[in-house]
Amino acid sequence: MAVLSIPQPYDFLASTERFRAYGPDRATHWHDGGLHRVVAGREVRIEPSPGGVAVHPYDDAIAREVGWLLGLPLDLGSFWAWSIDEPVLAKLREPLAGYRPPLAPDPWEMLVTLITAQQVSLHSAFAVRSRLTERFGVRHEHAWAFPTRERIASASESEIREVGFSMRKAEYVIGLARSPLDLHALAELPDTLVIEAITAQRGLGRWSADWFLSRALGRPDAWPAGDLGVRKAVSFFYGSGRDLNETEVRVVGETFGSWRSIAAHMLLAGERMHG
Repeated sequence: MAVLSIPQPYDFLASTERFRAYGPDRATHWHDGGLHRVVAGREVRIEPSPGGVAVHPYDDAIAREVGWLLGLPLDLGSFWAWSIDEPVLAKLREPLAGYRPPLAPDPWEMLVTLITAQQVSLHSAFAVRSRLTERFGVRHEHAWAFPTRERIASASESEIREVGFSMRKAEYVIGLARSPLDLHALAELPDTLVIEAITAQRGLGRWSADWFLSRALGRPDAWPAGDLGVRKAVSFFYGSGRDLNETEVRVVGETFGSWRSIAAHMLLAGERMHG
């Protein structure tokens, strides 16, 4: 197996927790101590190795996708160096030193995931997403290739509802699949235009756009202030015992400057750790 280097310290188990914590993720599937994901038609296994992760099979395209999945574009070293003067984050530096937030390699998969997660628990969202993947994706040995946009575009709303989508969410995901929106071109746009393009789609609002900027594009200024989990985490650390509203959470985000996106991930991880 080839080894993909990851800046140290790196805790593979902690960094991939989201793929186990809320139920099975069929498209990024945990099996026997490693992650399995289908990349360009081939199932890839990712497992911890000294200095990074062992990846098999391995080529440049696989390395790029695995690197993005494991959050390699995030400059955590500079983030933690900056955080030394921010009291809350400074206290999280040691316990989260090996944590590297995962990112979303496929913009289509990310937006469908966001639709499934609207107004439900993450456990429910993962269950529905997994059923969608099993029904419309392609199974390999341990993981499924996530359903393509073309496959969902050809499905009926009743078929999508059969795997657990509400009527509205079925409409949203099929509408997105059939829309002319060029998802890969979004990476070339500034944040404001990405937000405009995503929120113009039926069923996708600012919450979806903020998480897309953060996890699908890795934009440093993304700050999902409307996310219940982010609001809970920010309230825990900055609310002095009370729940902050979205406007107050956005104000707190301004203190992080261009480190807002990573700060959101670390505050979420820190709140889970305390919980």
